[in-house]
Amino acid sequence: MITNDATVLRIKHEVLYQVAKLTFEGKLDAEKEQIPYKMIPGPQAQFRCCIYKEREIIRQRINLAEGKNPDGTEDGNIIQVMSAACEGCTIARYVVTDNCRKCMGKACQHACKFGAISMGHDRSYIDPAKCKECGMCAKACPYNAIADLVRPCKKNCPVDAITMDENAICVIDEEKCIKCGACIHSCPFGAIGSKTDIVHVINAIKSGKKVIGMIAPAAEGQFGTDITMASWKTALKKAGFAGMIEVGLGGDMTAAAEAAEWAEAYKEGKKMTTSCCPAFVNMIKIHFPEVLDNMSTTISPMCAVSRMVKAQDPDAVTVFIGPCIAKKSEAHDHGITGNADYVLTFGEIRSLLKAKSIELEPEENTLQEASVYGKRFGNGGGVTAAVVESLKESGENTDIKVTTCSGAAECKKALMMLKLGRFQDDFIEGMVCTGGCVGGPSKHKGELEAKKARDVLIAEADGRTINDNLCNYDMDSFSMHR
Repeated sequence: MITNDATVLRIKHEVLYQVAKLTFEGKLDAEKEQIPYKMIPGPQAQFRCCIYKEREIIRQRINLAEGKNPDGTEDGNIIQVMSAACEGCTIARYVVTDNCRKCMGKACQHACKFGAISMGHDRSYIDPAKCKECGMCAKACPYNAIADLVRPCKKNCPVDAITMDENAICVIDEEKCIKCGACIHSCPFGAIGSKTDIVHVINAIKSGKKVIGMIAPAAEGQFGTDITMASWKTALKKAGFAGMIEVGLGGDMTAAAEAAEWAEAYKEGKKMTTSCCPAFVNMIKIHFPEVLDNMSTTISPMCAVSRMVKAQDPDAVTVFIGPCIAKKSEAHDHGITGNADYVLTFGEIRSLLKAKSIELEPEENTLQEASVYGKRFGNGGGVTAAVVESLKESGENTDIKVTTCSGAAECKKALMMLKLGRFQDDFIEGMVCTGGCVGGPSKHKGELEAKKARDVLIAEADGRTINDNLCNYDMDSFSMHR
């Protein structure tokens, strides 16, 4: 996970580690109440006003680690606000700074249509009870003395799903939220988090079930050139997983199925979008339902691998591992049969491994289950490249125009043009995270930081084609469509 706040990172991972350790030992229910006291022994506070608030934040994080809401209740919402942590955030949006000269012109006061600004002893004053946050005062001030303090969570939400309640606590509008997770790592207080499946996965392992790990294509390069797919397989098997499959294989499957859809749509003159990014799918369903018919019906690589596993063994438990928060919402979408049972981020799986004293260790880059195109599914433009390659291998027309959208803003723009009938290209590749899955909110390294190692690992892969790779699997045993 990338964050500028080492304290937030340390606390989150320590809670996950403690919960995972107690779950493996079968002591979670009996000893979880002691975790806050173990982490915050006192008497001095470490990161909040007092040890009591710090311990409450730990308690709320424990509930998230168990897959519950911070208050211990349960519902279907993946992303949650921890009120105990959110209380430390600023309340008023527009604030008068020391730059104010209390000038005679009083431009800010004249610009306000709601009577929210008065002149104090040293500077102007904004009454938060009257302020409508229109921003006219800030625009009018010649000294730039009024700061626009948009909360980082609200500022980074691409679909305006975040508001504040009467107590200035962040509220996520589930009717708007696309589960992208952008708000989680933008909050400097660590007040927003996602429910985790870590307890469910450990219990599945302990019960003796056949648990299969599915490693996202974005994993390659995240931990350097020495940590390969073979490294992941060894570590997961030590932790009790029955096996591991590279989800790049699912990328090959999705590319072939989507290529068939695109070829047919192109002949009909119908424009289409991709459907492998769950946040992009959520964006279409919630904010652009008018173009839902233009969305590909092909399932995601995660779902493809899960269905393949379950076609061979219906009792198998599938666990996707990657940098994506929205994948959690996809796994919980019960309208998609055969999808992954659980989803873990890189931080969550590493906490699980740490609980068993297991580390990812260097291994030769010999394990390959996907073509280079399937491996590149995690990059922006990678889906398009794979689909075009599959079209080429199948002898279909590849003279198509695709708009590759990197980031939520580009996705919204392309979907709006499609909605209005003004989209000029043939297809849209939508990736809500900038740079694609490698830019996911729970990435271990930044896109550019991981690029060199990623390129090295992928360059060592063989030259298998998408269609040749899929000939090794029974593609008729499961459906590739929703």
